[in-house]
Amino acid sequence: MLDVKGLSKQFGGFKAVDNISLNVGPGEIFGFLGPNGAGKTTTIKMLAGLLKPDKGTILINGCNLAEEPKLCKKQTGYIPDRPYLYEKLTGFEFLQFVGSLYSMTEDLFIKNTDKLLNLLDLDEWRHHLIESYSHGMRQKLIIISAFMLEQPLIIVDEPMVGLDPKSARIVKVLFKEHAAQGGSVFLSTHSLDVAEELCDTIAIIVQGRIQATGDLDSLRKQARTETRGLEDIFLELTGVHELSAVVQALREG
Repeated sequence: MLDVKGLSKQFGGFKAVDNISLNVGPGEIFGFLGPNGAGKTTTIKMLAGLLKPDKGTILINGCNLAEEPKLCKKQTGYIPDRPYLYEKLTGFEFLQFVGSLYSMTEDLFIKNTDKLLNLLDLDEWRHHLIESYSHGMRQKLIIISAFMLEQPLIIVDEPMVGLDPKSARIVKVLFKEHAAQGGSVFLSTHSLDVAEELCDTIAIIVQGRIQATGDLDSLRKQARTETRGLEDIFLELTGVHELSAVVQALREG
């Protein structure tokens, strides 16, 4: 579903993403983790077609993003960490706008928006201006706009920010259902609990380079640790040895 080879991006003298390669298969939830400034958001913006790579190729469902950007984007739902919303539109008008960009049929649009607005407790707010929405409600709206499209690939950057526990649980279920139906999710998050619960495969990026990739068992071997938790594995693989030692000392009292 997603095949990335030799992807690089530089800003001036700073190499934000340095020759990374990865692939995400159908039915897979792929976690993309790393410290602040590691290159996660830059990578995601390239995958979503918002930034042009300096080098490398991105294939989405077999289509080259550089050569067929519209076709690739029509197969991708994108949930950014800081979504831009048109505040003078109502929530429903915004969804209509997104649906029109993707040429959704009216029947599919009504069916999916009704279901998702009810599921995420936004139905009563559908005809209110977005400027009256809280941060969490805006996050729900952008999530709805991605899932209603039924695209095979969903790219998401920090999906749980601002969500209440109920909504966060529903969004996790939506990710799992999407994968169970053969879709793919590329998920970047700082919440290691979310990654551990949802992801089939995890890649850890440090200073623009992939440090490790695999399932939890594989990452444990790469981190040379017997610990079961992703947090300790992450700290070890990102080179934060002293913090890992402090955490262990605190746990041991």
